[in-house]
Amino acid sequence: MKVDLHCHILPKNWPNLKERYGYGGFIRLEHTDACTARMMQDERFFRAVDHNLWDPDVRIEECNHQHVDVQVLSTVPVMFSYWAKPKDTLDLSRFLNDHIASVVAQYPKRYLGLGTVPLQDPELACQELRRCVTELGLCGIEIGTHVQGWNLDDQRLFPLYEEAEKLGAALFVHPWEMLGEDRMQNYWMRWLVGMPAETTLAICSVVMGGVVEKFPQLKMCFAHGGGAYAATLGRIEHGFNVRPDLCQTVTTTPPSALLQRIYVDSLVHTENALHMLIDTFGPNRVALGSDYPFPLGEHHPGKLIEDMGLSPTVKEQLLSGTALEFLGRRRLDFITAQSEAHSAMLRGEAS
Repeated sequence: MKVDLHCHILPKNWPNLKERYGYGGFIRLEHTDACTARMMQDERFFRAVDHNLWDPDVRIEECNHQHVDVQVLSTVPVMFSYWAKPKDTLDLSRFLNDHIASVVAQYPKRYLGLGTVPLQDPELACQELRRCVTELGLCGIEIGTHVQGWNLDDQRLFPLYEEAEKLGAALFVHPWEMLGEDRMQNYWMRWLVGMPAETTLAICSVVMGGVVEKFPQLKMCFAHGGGAYAATLGRIEHGFNVRPDLCQTVTTTPPSALLQRIYVDSLVHTENALHMLIDTFGPNRVALGSDYPFPLGEHHPGKLIEDMGLSPTVKEQLLSGTALEFLGRRRLDFITAQSEAHSAMLRGEAS
């Protein structure tokens, strides 16, 4: 069974947000034909996309080809819109969340969902988180690595963490608006260098900022293999020990002792890097994530895991077990048996 934790989706159409809110900066889709579109930020080109970004039937065809049983849907991070007026971001969040919930409801055996919230206003964010989980049936929310200058250890975000912990809601943390963007305009470096650095900063913030200790039941998963955190953990730990005056201002617990408090996805592209993730976090903290349907993702989700010669137990944990535990196994029990039967049928093991 494969559960792909890191999959993005957008509606095919949505209202003109500049007209709706009275100011610009938002994303719109400019369809060029039935199968392609351009994501535009006002009149600036952002990204070319195909119909697998918005068409759930096309996604299922591709999932069948790649033997992916379940996709966990979340919005494209540029849609977070934390810079906008909170009430407008709430309105946009509700629209996007309703769309994801409708896709899940249409295909409950193939899709699960994560919502988005106006994180710049924690009170409104808590309100929408509750709606996502208790009314829409989503497994949690996707959040960015920072909010308008607040790192994830900012105490203004603690009410959201408390609410997520109480609801058992999963928080999938995705990099956005990467630090140092002004120096990374060339060579796609914002995605190649900025994303790993941004994600590493986010993990350091919640670890050394005491978030994972203050909220021991909080479930946070960091996209793109946790950025460069596994590769730089030795340096981080050494600095933590030799400069307690700078690094131990909130907690004295070493970062290495808190690895079991966070999850990461498997999107690291090489066997060596994935072995490092497994060795660092353990297979029970690494979940299949492909970044579908974007080019920087794994184009055949789970193939790296399948080709590494891992034991069947470890392989199963990475391909589905960790994601199910992160998302909340009780909410997923109903889908597991259905997906296993569907997977068997695809592989010709059942009629």
